Amino acid sequence: MAQHVSDDKGEGPAISVAVVAYRSGATLARCLERLAAQSFTDFELIVVDNASPDGEAQDAIAAIPGARLIENAQNLGFAAANNQAARAASGRWLVLLNPDAYPQADWLAKLVEASRRWRGVRSFTSRQVMDDDPGVLDGLGDVMSGPCIPYRGGYMRPDPGDTPEGFVFSPCGAAMMIDRALFLELGGFDEGFFCYCEDVDLGYRLQLAGEPTVVVPAAVVRHVGSASSGGPKSEFAVFHGNRNRFWVLVKDTPALLLPIVLPLHLAAVFYISSRKANRPLAGVVWKAYGAALAGLGAVLRSRRAVQRGRRVSAWEIARAMTWDPRDLQTRRAVIRLRPPSRSAGA
Repeated sequence: MAQHVSDDKGEGPAISVAVVAYRSGATLARCLERLAAQSFTDFELIVVDNASPDGEAQDAIAAIPGARLIENAQNLGFAAANNQAARAASGRWLVLLNPDAYPQADWLAKLVEASRRWRGVRSFTSRQVMDDDPGVLDGLGDVMSGPCIPYRGGYMRPDPGDTPEGFVFSPCGAAMMIDRALFLELGGFDEGFFCYCEDVDLGYRLQLAGEPTVVVPAAVVRHVGSASSGGPKSEFAVFHGNRNRFWVLVKDTPALLLPIVLPLHLAAVFYISSRKANRPLAGVVWKAYGAALAGLGAVLRSRRAVQRGRRVSAWEIARAMTWDPRDLQTRRAVIRLRPPSRSAGA
């Protein structure tokens, strides 16, 4: 690792791996150890530390020869820090990996093999399994439901083990690979999101641009999930998740779908928040929607730019989503053998 051989054009590594750390001391060292053990070695490693207070990034990276560390003076968030890494990178492919995600030794190799099979595809995502129970899925790509409530496909369902490669709505930012030039061309992650749903927003914009995402089930990572933000039910996660989901809806949904999606979204959020298990955090949810409305001006400006660049029809976007409410309820993975967009490469 970090003793990479140059790519076919002799212009540097084939892959740049970016890991963004914040209070990740409990997981970062193990993550980097798993990267150092990869069978595919033509990559550089860039770790961005978002002003962690205890210096765990410096300690973890010291054991990885050749790795680069970017130290921020303040916590810029997952979105901005990954954009930093993308700009600093030199690989053709940009691989994003969470510090609480632990890849199998052939993870990068399987992603590279997939990129050679799917010549027209420039975005890939991984099979994520639960670290504490690898027989249970953490996700097979991200799914967009009709109410514009995204979820990780197959989350908390038994891992079937024989999943074929295919097209998903968007990659999960915890373990994904994207053409770096495409990432930068699309503007990277929306830094206004700070963290949560910035990968779904990117995936939606990929869909709008006619750029498909393929899930590679053979590329496996064990994932803890929300290790540095207090878990998926923390107030931090609930606030940012709900605010940013609404921003994704407003920013990315084609105009013809808005009259359908917006009422479904509000009804679904009201129903989910009113369930007994979620009532203690209902106030946080509605605080998030207040913040979403307060920030709507910037989101609407982004929407105008995104929709001007749209290359596919509203119908093709609708086909890429799932409209079966049972899918959202059960977190069913939605993997298609053909891309929904006629302009998408395969």
